[in-house]
Amino acid sequence: MARRVFRRKQFTIVGMKPLQGKVALVTGGARRLGRAIAVAMAEAGADVAITYRESVRQAEQTADALQVAGANAIALRCDVTEENSVRKMLQSVLREFGRLDILVNNAGTYNTASFEEITLAQWDGVFASNVRGPFLVSREALTALRKANGKIIHLGSLGGLRPWADHAHYCSSKAALHMLTRVMAKALAPEVAVNCVAPGMIDLGEKAAASFMRKMAKKTPMRRNGSAADIAEAVTFFATAPHFITGQILAVDGGLEWA
Repeated sequence: MARRVFRRKQFTIVGMKPLQGKVALVTGGARRLGRAIAVAMAEAGADVAITYRESVRQAEQTADALQVAGANAIALRCDVTEENSVRKMLQSVLREFGRLDILVNNAGTYNTASFEEITLAQWDGVFASNVRGPFLVSREALTALRKANGKIIHLGSLGGLRPWADHAHYCSSKAALHMLTRVMAKALAPEVAVNCVAPGMIDLGEKAAASFMRKMAKKTPMRRNGSAADIAEAVTFFATAPHFITGQILAVDGGLEWA
């Protein structure tokens, strides 16, 4: 398992940050929303571990950004769908930091297919990444999180709240993750709080999606699509919120769910 450790650059911290002294693990943290979330955790004062599967270069760049933000960082190759890979990754995190306070289950899979064209391999692959992965990582991290009275934050989706005709496998997997959030909130209380952020239409600046994003912005009550910063702030809210908040599914969608 590839392992890259990045030590924080020395600088003076003015004032206490809300996650100072905490350790956060962000799965799939090398790029896109995962990167934004990891950087937000670092800026809030946490030391941060990220996982990646293939994105070695992006993981190194993200770790550099975490270091600039003041965090000690570790980047670990991990397939969240494989039990042994997850177990070794968690062992490395705890060996490096000695504790775990916040787990963000961000790693997941998204693809489009009409209902009649979804293959069994596609269905199983999406469920493995989007449901089995968060379950495995949470289970392996549980002992450490209980010791820390920690928090688990899943990345769900508006697709788990509203049906999208060409995403039966994806929508079903995210709906399952939302239910897993609520089950875990009951099962892991009172030591661990479990919540879920469900992004709506998030514009990550991809040219191929520009036309679709413009159309969706017009349909959204807030008259814009979401940004990576919107999602990172929502995750940070749960990471710093009162421990009494648990079992919640927070749609970050500009009101699109009820539009």
